[in-house]
Amino acid sequence: MPEIFNRLRKIEPIYQLVYKIFLNICKILLVADILITSWIVLARYITAIPAPNWGEELILTLMAYMAVLSAALAIKRNAHIRMTSFDRYLPKNMIVALDLVADVAVLILAIIMLVIGWEYALSIGAKGTYISMPWLSKFWMYFPVPLAGIAMIFFEIERIVLDIERFFTKEVKA
Repeated sequence: MPEIFNRLRKIEPIYQLVYKIFLNICKILLVADILITSWIVLARYITAIPAPNWGEELILTLMAYMAVLSAALAIKRNAHIRMTSFDRYLPKNMIVALDLVADVAVLILAIIMLVIGWEYALSIGAKGTYISMPWLSKFWMYFPVPLAGIAMIFFEIERIVLDIERFFTKEVKA
């Protein structure tokens, strides 16, 4: 059984690369959010600076991307809030099994986010436009949900493999 885990460990650089890509996307979105917010605030107090009428809608859209993508990144780092009060009283294999159940539940949620989110983006989102940017489809407002679903599926598969490995081996990084 450990041989299969050694093979699966060889694709760890791919997970790291995807993690870095999504992390850098979040960083770029955060910088854009800060710049646009600063521009809007400065324009309120300095009349020589024109205020962009599209700024607030764009800020909210960028925040939606950052919120769901950063949640997906937390899966990779195993950094989500969880209940560990009883972990010291339960057998190790039961804790690992409960982690596996939780990870499968999150995987199911991620699949739902991908499927339903994509349907919403194509149906509701494609029919509307931003008020301040009538040339831009609201598809982009709904797109963060299926995008995060993809990232979550990717990172949850890794978590599930790690949980199974923890179940069958003594020492594995969590």
